[in-house]
Amino acid sequence: MDAFDAYFPYDAYRPHQRDMLEFAAQCAREGSIAMIDAPTGSGKSAVVASLLAERKGRKVVIAVRTVSQLNTFTRELALVRKKQPQLKTVYLIGKASMCQLGGEGDVYRRCEGVKLFSSSLMRDRAEKGALVPSKDPFIMQQIRRMDRDHPLICPYYIHSKSFVQGETGGLKMVPSAPLRAKSDRVLDEPVPPNHLPEFCGDLCPYELMMQAARNADVIILNYHHLFDDGIREQVYLSLGIEPADILLLIDEAHNCGDVIQSIGSVELAERDLELASRELAALRRRHKGAEAVQHVLPRLTEFIRGLGNSTEVEDWFDPAIFDRMIVKGSLWKEMEEIVDELMGLAEAVREKNQKSGEYRETAIERLTAFLYRLSKSSRDTAYLTLYRKDEDGTTLEVRNIDPAGPLQEICSAHACCILISGTLSPVESFSRYYFGDVQVRTLTLPNMFPHENRLVCGANDITTAFSLRQDRTNNEKIADYIRAFSLVRGNVAVYFPSYQILESFAKACTPGIQAKKVFAEPRDAADAGPALSEFLSLPSRGGAGVMFAVCGGKWSEGLDYRGEMLSGAMVIGLPLAPFTRVRKMVIEYFRHKFGSEGEFLCYTLPAINRSLQALGRVLRTPEERGVLVLGERRFLEQRVKAALPGWIQDEMTECDIVRFREVLSLWQS
Repeated sequence: MDAFDAYFPYDAYRPHQRDMLEFAAQCAREGSIAMIDAPTGSGKSAVVASLLAERKGRKVVIAVRTVSQLNTFTRELALVRKKQPQLKTVYLIGKASMCQLGGEGDVYRRCEGVKLFSSSLMRDRAEKGALVPSKDPFIMQQIRRMDRDHPLICPYYIHSKSFVQGETGGLKMVPSAPLRAKSDRVLDEPVPPNHLPEFCGDLCPYELMMQAARNADVIILNYHHLFDDGIREQVYLSLGIEPADILLLIDEAHNCGDVIQSIGSVELAERDLELASRELAALRRRHKGAEAVQHVLPRLTEFIRGLGNSTEVEDWFDPAIFDRMIVKGSLWKEMEEIVDELMGLAEAVREKNQKSGEYRETAIERLTAFLYRLSKSSRDTAYLTLYRKDEDGTTLEVRNIDPAGPLQEICSAHACCILISGTLSPVESFSRYYFGDVQVRTLTLPNMFPHENRLVCGANDITTAFSLRQDRTNNEKIADYIRAFSLVRGNVAVYFPSYQILESFAKACTPGIQAKKVFAEPRDAADAGPALSEFLSLPSRGGAGVMFAVCGGKWSEGLDYRGEMLSGAMVIGLPLAPFTRVRKMVIEYFRHKFGSEGEFLCYTLPAINRSLQALGRVLRTPEERGVLVLGERRFLEQRVKAALPGWIQDEMTECDIVRFREVLSLWQS
């Protein structure tokens, strides 16, 4: 019997599931970085059993991207606790989802500001004898008088703290008795995120969960807690743990790259310069450097407006020219000196705003962050300096184009790191893209759902390649495929590379789809939820619909369409990113890094993954039946086809439009 059997919460292992857990357990013992590609239904979440068996007093940290993934592991660990009732688990989600204080501005800034002021107030009152701040009439009176839109004190934080005499004298701030009691209850009986505010009452949910996490064996946290260096370091410091004492599990690992790149990128718009100039003008009397920095801004504005005259919507700009133009004629010799001056000014503004209950990010802070990142990017080829034009004007950006460096650093620092996903195919390519030459162990599991319950088709006579976007015959044939696919019984989804292509075919095909209601994914996220809910509810009301959506869009990833909610998915085209001059530079960077494989890793592989994510909305359980269609002849080319999961390669029926209609008819007969 393996050690992980004691933590495996089910009566029997699924096919190949024990192999996966043995692999994970060995990686945990060896301290390896590992990647597991396991299709839906493989039981990936059970990998946590291996880490629990091998933890030896260390904490297990699970990083998830969405609340639905958090709920998956919460359910898994609740089952484990039936066998191991002593196991203590907790989750940490973003403060925006947990903070009950309210007020304007950024929630993290607001939290930092009110905690500083509240701590100072509580300590002052504690020195006068009020050791339980929530029972101090003076503090309560200050809370009642506070401007709720610009809070200086957090009543939830106040209720979460008390004071005791320190061992070496003086007063020590500690978690309050009510907070300690409720944090113990959370460990014994986890509370769902949507019930947490009610459970916490007048206590701070984040403080409560952090207190519980100090005593937990397993901590589930969101991606930003892990991938944002500042947040991760602060969380680990608060918990009193080092990465080397943590067994790390990263779920839905195909998303790591996008999240890390987003965190590592920063933007600056022309309107930010106008605001920064006003903020600097207000500082001139109190800070000598404000006027000197203000004199730099017109040159920055001139630079942005010059880029606005370009015919390109998005393109690279030379950071060296930018540096020379900004520094020339200033009081400084190098950009780093301007950044240093700005950092001091930004901190002064931030402190002033915190004292007045203002927690919005200032334009000076945005300018400082941009110039700091830009000065660093000149020595790091994983960053590109770009500009982008739209109806709101021109925006500068320092964009991270390679997530490998931060990801390697994070994963290598932990006792072990296991990355899992249902779409890490081919896993060796993802390993190369994420970790380069770093040694990584990989495992791919076969799809064990009954193959007779699925039909997989690949079209050999249509494409959305740019050269044929305006070809009438090709487009009419795509429309024929969509109309034929719409006859599949139940709800079906058709995914496109872009909103522009979606809208074009929605307009062309909707009149020919008579028996079902058509839903087109809106560009505005605010309109997406209600439409999706109506679509998914149709089968329960005896109806059916056709969803037109975008690969990688709001209706493509992270959604679980179980049962009758979705009977088929078709991907029209290979959803490659637009081939702009910037994209060409990114490809050149990866060609330099990986040779001939570089373009595939940075350009084609993400498109294949977006397609697989879309198809993955169907067939969520072994009992479901569904149709999967790759409506693009490039999926049949050797390099692209070889990157598809083995079961798709083996089962795919190559079709032209005539054969496609025949195959669908036989499937439904």
